[in-house]
Amino acid sequence: MSANREIVPAPKNVAPVETTRQGDACPRDPNSASRREFLTIAGGLASAAIASNAVHAMPPAPPAPPIGDVPPPPGCELGPLNGVQRMRKSISVRSTAAGLQKFVPIPPHPCNGDEALYPNRIGNYSKGLPHDALGEVNPAAYDSLLDALADGSPPMFEAITMGSPPALRRRLVNPQSGLAFDLEGTDSHQFAIPPAPTFSSAEEAGEIVENYWMALTRDVPFADYATHPLALAACADLSALSDFRGPKQGGLVTPQTLFRDSPPGVLDGPYISQFLWLPAPFGANFIEQRMRTHLAGVNFMTSYADWLSVQNGIVPSASESFEAVRRHIINGRDMGQWVHVDVLFQAYFHALLILLTPPSATPNAGGIGAPPNAGNPYNLSATQDGFGTFGGPHYATVVCEVATRALKAIWFQKWFVHRRLRPEAFAGRIHNHVTGAASYPIHADALNSAALGQVFSQYGTYLLPMEFPEGSPLHPAYGAGHATVAGACVTILKALFDENYVIPNPVVPNPADPTQLIPYVGSPLTVGGELNKLAVNVAFGRNIAGVHWRTDGTESMRLGEQVAIALLKDQRGCFNETFSGFTFTKFDGTQLTV
Repeated sequence: MSANREIVPAPKNVAPVETTRQGDACPRDPNSASRREFLTIAGGLASAAIASNAVHAMPPAPPAPPIGDVPPPPGCELGPLNGVQRMRKSISVRSTAAGLQKFVPIPPHPCNGDEALYPNRIGNYSKGLPHDALGEVNPAAYDSLLDALADGSPPMFEAITMGSPPALRRRLVNPQSGLAFDLEGTDSHQFAIPPAPTFSSAEEAGEIVENYWMALTRDVPFADYATHPLALAACADLSALSDFRGPKQGGLVTPQTLFRDSPPGVLDGPYISQFLWLPAPFGANFIEQRMRTHLAGVNFMTSYADWLSVQNGIVPSASESFEAVRRHIINGRDMGQWVHVDVLFQAYFHALLILLTPPSATPNAGGIGAPPNAGNPYNLSATQDGFGTFGGPHYATVVCEVATRALKAIWFQKWFVHRRLRPEAFAGRIHNHVTGAASYPIHADALNSAALGQVFSQYGTYLLPMEFPEGSPLHPAYGAGHATVAGACVTILKALFDENYVIPNPVVPNPADPTQLIPYVGSPLTVGGELNKLAVNVAFGRNIAGVHWRTDGTESMRLGEQVAIALLKDQRGCFNETFSGFTFTKFDGTQLTV
């Protein structure tokens, strides 16, 4: 393994101050002078706050000393800093963290050029806007979207021309979050992802062919990929493409690499991560990860009328059907439904619970008790455990809090940079091209794929069979929210735990009864590898459902990783403990210390 190590310094401390101890003079009489002083000062602060809200109705007040310079009343606190010193230190820590962001380069944000190349916007996202019979967006409506994005004011977003009446309308998903700021970590606009593949490229063709095969194999158990005819056909077809960039063995896509990615550990063992199968102890509760999954063989948006209606943003009339019995994840349809309804950080919170909880001889009680990262300052302490810092509550909070920062970063990319069309829209272009209704510059790799014939033989169209009646959400494809959050949360978990720890007693679903788990027999599975696999499972589960492309997942995971690293850098300057940093392995296989 190559090592590309970066040591991130914490903000420097302010000058040392003399320790003060005020506990010996702690006032206990509620009528004492000290209490009266406290109430007087507190009342003054409250009055100042009220007055600040009425600033336009009052004449200017004379200058007052900063509140932080007001000496604190005698109190009971112990510590190295008194109130004034603590406030100044807090400001210093925050200012230092903010100041360090000035040294983060502001990256360029290039796109793939499709929006400028095609005046009819065939290469860009337009779902929810009005379209003609070919599914091409109304130009004025698309311009209203661009105008809102360029202007940024809330009224402009309300003026976007939509493609369906209000009673039947699905609304655009939160473009304004791409303009939000955060008070921790790097600003969302200072992250970048490469341009998406272009509409006419062989890479884009390879990705849509993979999407078709993911749809065709949705009901094939992952454990059967090595022998199932559809999975083997997918391997052969993807191997023949001129620019398919998924992982290969010996230059070929194999059942072990099919629909996977290449971060460390992802190609090892079963397709699904242990963290989606193992039960999760949750306080007094115990979460067994059997799920409610879709009925086999039921796909949507395969008729042209349904497809066009969905592109116009009309709420679909079709409904979902479900299997009668909950089971563990065994195939792509299960994974697609899991990422259809999950709480966005759910998979990683479950993983945290599994990692954090010690094993137990009592059934339905324990986790795997993974050791903390070697950088945890309490590993060698003789007197203390971590809790609010470097312990369970800290871990639980940071795994969740990074998620919303990841979403803001990727929503900027989605709406304000790339506006990539969804796979379902590209499949509509293929259908109209192949049937002669239109002519589009689609690469021959897509048009010659065996997957098209398979789809047409089942449905009579060349549209992408979707797992959900509504198809994709109403926001652009690139990058992917699920994948960005996956990259961010998994990075946090790798920073908190020993990624080299081998998972004890791994499991797989019983092929004869997937409501039950049985022991996995095979090569060892590590925490780091299974966390990477978890991120890919969630990211590519969206691809299997038909709503995202391969590069939506791969590039967004890496963006999420950068969001998490920026958050960890800021938090490092806030700890009192002697902390040398967390060391972990990135998705590209290099090591980093934060």
